[in-house]
Amino acid sequence: MRKSFTISLLSIILFITFFPQVSAQDLRQQLIDFDWSFHLGDLMGASNPGYDDSNWRKLNLPHDWSVEGEFGYDNASGTGYLPGGIGWYRKEFVLSDNLKDKQFIIQFDGVYENSEVWINGNYLGKRPFGFISFYYDLTPYLKFGEKENIIAVRVDNSNVADSRWYTGSGIYRHVWLFTKNKIHIQNWGTAVTTPKINENSADVRIVSSVANNADQNTNLKLLSKIIDEAGNIISKGTSEIKFQPDTEYEFDQTIEVSNPKLWSIENPYQYTLVNELYDGTLLLDKEEIKFGIRSFQFDAVKGFFLNGENLKIKGVCLHNDAGALGSAVPEREWRRRLELMKEMGANGIRTSHNPPSPELLDLCDEMGFIVMDEAFDEWEVGKKKWIKGRNVGFDKGASGVEMYYSQRGYSDFFTEWAKRDIQDMVRRDRNHPSIILWSIGNEIDYPNDPYSDPSRDNYKPWRPPAYKLTEIARNLSDYIKEIDTTRPVTAALANIPLSNEIGYSAVLDVVGYNYQEKFYANDRKEFPDRKMIGSENGDALEAWLAVRDNDYMPGQFLWTGIDYLGEAGEFPNRSNAAGLVDINDFKKPIFYYRQSLWTDKPMVYIASIDPEKQ
Repeated sequence: MRKSFTISLLSIILFITFFPQVSAQDLRQQLIDFDWSFHLGDLMGASNPGYDDSNWRKLNLPHDWSVEGEFGYDNASGTGYLPGGIGWYRKEFVLSDNLKDKQFIIQFDGVYENSEVWINGNYLGKRPFGFISFYYDLTPYLKFGEKENIIAVRVDNSNVADSRWYTGSGIYRHVWLFTKNKIHIQNWGTAVTTPKINENSADVRIVSSVANNADQNTNLKLLSKIIDEAGNIISKGTSEIKFQPDTEYEFDQTIEVSNPKLWSIENPYQYTLVNELYDGTLLLDKEEIKFGIRSFQFDAVKGFFLNGENLKIKGVCLHNDAGALGSAVPEREWRRRLELMKEMGANGIRTSHNPPSPELLDLCDEMGFIVMDEAFDEWEVGKKKWIKGRNVGFDKGASGVEMYYSQRGYSDFFTEWAKRDIQDMVRRDRNHPSIILWSIGNEIDYPNDPYSDPSRDNYKPWRPPAYKLTEIARNLSDYIKEIDTTRPVTAALANIPLSNEIGYSAVLDVVGYNYQEKFYANDRKEFPDRKMIGSENGDALEAWLAVRDNDYMPGQFLWTGIDYLGEAGEFPNRSNAAGLVDINDFKKPIFYYRQSLWTDKPMVYIASIDPEKQ
């Protein structure tokens, strides 16, 4: 967990000087959210180091410029009637001469969207997906001594009607600078798993990818220490290798932990892995990773088990924004929202419909939530994004008739970027004990939006054939399992009969049912080995009873935990009110009803409603 006092201390340091004069092992990771310059609107030449940005606005990150704008009918209802646009960010910093032999990595936790990054006028790359974390190597282009370095970031969210919900615009999550030696542990390079657990011991497997960007052979040692919450070293292991230059190597070691304390909903106990990379006695790199020792399984007959105990998942879906805060959500607000969900009786979170902020996952680890980590809301063909209000519009086919929706979105980039994006999500998030499912997509099989099938009513031949879903789903599942085989792959399906028919369901390790409770019993009989879950559900009692009263159903995720911007009705509506808590974190009466179903604590709540307003 990135503690608030650490961030405050770093802010003081960074306002004095961008980069303290310390060695790489003393300062491996640094928050660089502070003192950026921002301009809303596109500019020629703003990536050039000599560009005059003296009249730009000064601000700290995270920053969402859309939520600072005005709501307007001419904007899209899907994204909350707020504006998008193009924005530029720039930052100056100086590096001392004694850091010339280091390697520098800049990491962005999230930029919406189509970000392009330059360092000292040198183009580093583009990342279209606004919800993914990514990083670049700055090293070849840096200046040292008294010379200034300039980071420039262009963000293009001019196609603001590219989502079915509010996304925000800008560098809306944290930015980090990593200082490393030429020989170092790779970014997101360590995977921690617990393949064997019993009452007396647990095996902790640690696989760490190390890069040698130096020009000499070296004898490397990786010392891995496991530390409990009291700060005691309870186990450790060492591996050694003779390392060639310009190569990568994976250290793979298993360390036994005696009498392990298991991570659970009631007691989310976490250990800390400390990896230290040595050349002889010289410390080259050091990283700390929190992890939990826990086992889980989905069973086709008995549902879900955590550490061998049967558990009903009482989950909610959460979007990326926090109302008036937009998408630049502080950690303390995520904590407040999770505390509300915990009070209501929830024990699960689905990150609808995109990779979440790292802080949210840290909090789920700490507070005892289990997580469905979701990648995409669309694949190679775009869904409808409503412009003038949800379902306000018409579709008369490929005739060129004007339609009040857009189909632009992540589908514009899916073919080129999907593998890299989903694998980066898994690499970044794989050490979180809270995560139990990887979801490859949400309602991609929605009837006629965008795929269609001739055996169904209202067939639309100009839409792509539904059978393609199976091929894409198989590929996405394979991409995940190249990185992590310890968690099952799921998807949130909206059209179970079609997905069963074309084989899409069969590709999944756990099949997600969105509002498809009526198919639970029949599919249980037809597919007796199928593992199922309610991936998105309404808050009706019947939907909960379909989980509570059937052992084979492990749980549900309600739509939605908290109201969110976007997916709105006709103007001036600007948010979706499906939540159990409103957009300002006030509890609705339905919150207390759910609390009565999901908790054993005695409670009573009385509410009234004007019958004329029902």
